[in-house]
Amino acid sequence: MTGVMTEINAEMRRCIDSCLNCHATCEATLSYCMARDGAYADRTRMLILLDCAEICRTSAGFLLRGSALHLQTCATCAEICTECADWCNRLQRDSVMKQCAATCRECAQSCEEMAKMH
Repeated sequence: MTGVMTEINAEMRRCIDSCLNCHATCEATLSYCMARDGAYADRTRMLILLDCAEICRTSAGFLLRGSALHLQTCATCAEICTECADWCNRLQRDSVMKQCAATCRECAQSCEEMAKMH
């Protein structure tokens, strides 16, 4: 599907907000992890946080621009957010990691719903 959408509805606005929140949370969590040693600085965890932050920003941009291609970016965003949440949950005793996981899961759910809308 290609083309341009013209109107941002309430569901899209909710997804945009969720994506932007997840982007900010993953960026902050990345900095938090970089300041620690051991399991926090795991290379895979660092990369998934970066990937998640980037796809969330990208998905929000597609939605804000009204791109009909948001279906693909939202589907990918949901997948990556779920993976990131799983990695953050491995350190769930830490409140920052627990919050990041919850934020990623919320974004994944919002993006899944968005990807199935049309």
